[in-house]
Amino acid sequence: MRIAIAQINLLVGDIDGNCDRILHWSELARTQQRAGLVIFPELALVGYPPDDLLLRPALHDRVRRALKRITAAAGDIDIIVGYPEQADNRLYNSCAWLRRGALYRNYRKQNLPNYGVFDEKRHFISHEALALGEIGGIPVSPSVCEDLWTPDQARCSSAAGAKLLININASPFHAGKYEERAALLEMRVRETGMAIIYANLVGGQDEVVFDGASIAMDGAGRLILTAPHFSEGLHCLELGADKGAVTLHADMPPEPPPSQDARCYGALVLGVRDYARKNRFRGAVLGLSGGIDSALTLCITVDALGAENVEALAMPSRHTADISNHDAELLAARLGVRCRRISIEEPARAFSGALAPLFAGLPPDVTEENIQARCRGVLLMAVSNKSGRLVLATGNKSELSVGYATLYGDMAGGFAPLKDVFKTQVYRLAEHVNRAGEIIPRRTIERPPTAELRPDQKDEDTLPPYSVLDPILERYIEQQQNPGKIIAAGFDPATVRRVVRMVDGSEYKRRQAAPGVKVSQRAFGRDRRYPITSGYAED
Repeated sequence: MRIAIAQINLLVGDIDGNCDRILHWSELARTQQRAGLVIFPELALVGYPPDDLLLRPALHDRVRRALKRITAAAGDIDIIVGYPEQADNRLYNSCAWLRRGALYRNYRKQNLPNYGVFDEKRHFISHEALALGEIGGIPVSPSVCEDLWTPDQARCSSAAGAKLLININASPFHAGKYEERAALLEMRVRETGMAIIYANLVGGQDEVVFDGASIAMDGAGRLILTAPHFSEGLHCLELGADKGAVTLHADMPPEPPPSQDARCYGALVLGVRDYARKNRFRGAVLGLSGGIDSALTLCITVDALGAENVEALAMPSRHTADISNHDAELLAARLGVRCRRISIEEPARAFSGALAPLFAGLPPDVTEENIQARCRGVLLMAVSNKSGRLVLATGNKSELSVGYATLYGDMAGGFAPLKDVFKTQVYRLAEHVNRAGEIIPRRTIERPPTAELRPDQKDEDTLPPYSVLDPILERYIEQQQNPGKIIAAGFDPATVRRVVRMVDGSEYKRRQAAPGVKVSQRAFGRDRRYPITSGYAED
C-alpha cells in the first residue's frame, strides 16, 4: 500500500476550516498520489495547542460533526486523524482510523506531557489500551506524539504483534529537535524491531512553531523518509513485506537537515508569517534603527510577508548617528521596503517640557532616555492603528533577560520575532542572511551595539560583553544552573551575581512583553513560568 503523510498547517479552533483542509488533502492523496492511507497530525481537527477552548461545550459538538464528515468521505482511502474525543464525561487526545465510511480503530493517547509548552493533564485523561489494525495483512499500531518518547507503548505494541508504528504528532521546534527525534526513532526501532512513521504538524501558533520534518524509519533502523522543515506537503511511502519483515520505500532518498542557523531562521520566518496571517493583520510595521536587531527583524519579516506588506519607520533623535540613518535606509532599499523617517525630537521635547515642573532640580537620567523610546512606541502604534499592520518589537532575548529594554517603548508591539534569540545568535543569523551576498550592511554587523539614547552610548556601558553575558544567561535560564555552578565553570563571581539579579528583577517586564517565536528549549512565556513577586534566591 502507498501511504501519504499529510504534513499540513492548521488553525487552532477553526474546526470547519480544518475539516475542509483534511478533506482537501485526503483527496489529493487519493487522486494525485494514489495513496491507500493518509496520515494527519495530532489533534488536527482543532489544531494544537487548543488550550482552554477544550472547555467549551460547543467545540465538541463541532468536532463530532466534522468527524462524521471525514468518516463519510473515507471511501477507498483510509484516514488517520487526531481529534479531542469526549466520552463518558471524559476527554481523550485520540486518533481515529477511518476506513470505508466507518470508524475502523480508535486510539487514545497514553502519555500526556505536562512540561515546557505542554499542559495536557489540565484537559485530557490518559488511556492504556492499544488499538491494533492491519494494512494489507501487516499489523499496525497507532500512537500519539508523547507515546513515542517513553518506551512502554512501543514495547507493548511490538509484544502484541505490531510490525509498524504510526505516530501522529504536534511536536514543536527548538534547536536540535530534529536530531532528538531521529535518535528517538532509532532507539525505539532498536528496542522493538518495528518500522515507524512519524507524522508531524507544521505551522506557527502564537509562540510555538511546528516544523514538520516528518520522518520514517524501517525495522532495521534505516532512515527512509525526511520531509522538509517548515512547509506543507504530502510525503509518500510504499509499504510492503519481505519474508515477514516490513519494508518502506520513499519516492525520494532522505536528505540531511538544513544547518542549525537555517532551521532557526526558518522557524522565525514561519512564526511571523502565521502570527500575522492567522490573526488577519494586513502586514507589519517596525522601527528600523540601523542596528543589527532591527535589521535582522526586517529581513525575517520580508521573507515572511513580502516587502510590499512591510513598512519601516526610521525614528532618529539628536543622538542617532548619521551612519545609523544611512544603514537603515540602505537595508530598506535592498529589501524593497518603504522606509519613512520621523524625528522624535519634537515629541520628546514636548514630553520633557510637560514634565519640567515635576523634575525641577533633578539631574537627567534614564528617565529621559526612556521618554525617547516611548515616543517611538507611540509612533509605531499610531501607524499600526491607521494601517492595520502588526507592530513588531525588535528586542532580543539577551536584552529581555536582564531588563535592558523600555516598557511601552522598544518593548511595544504585538509580536517579538527575536524574543527567544540571544544577541550572539542574532549575529550568526545576520551572517546567515548574508551568506549569498551582502544584504545587511557589513557596518551594521560590525559596529558596537548601542541604543543611541544618550551621547556615545554603548550597550557595554550597562551590560557585560554579549560574549560573556549570553553564556551566563544560557546556563541560568535554559540549563537552570545556580550561580555557584556557573561561577565554578570559570565565570567572574561578581558578574554572575549581577546578571542573576538583573534576570530575577526583570520578571515584571517580561510578563508584559509581546509573544515571540520559541526557538530554544526554554523560552520566556509558556516554557518558563516564574512569579513576579518572590523572595527566592540561589547561591
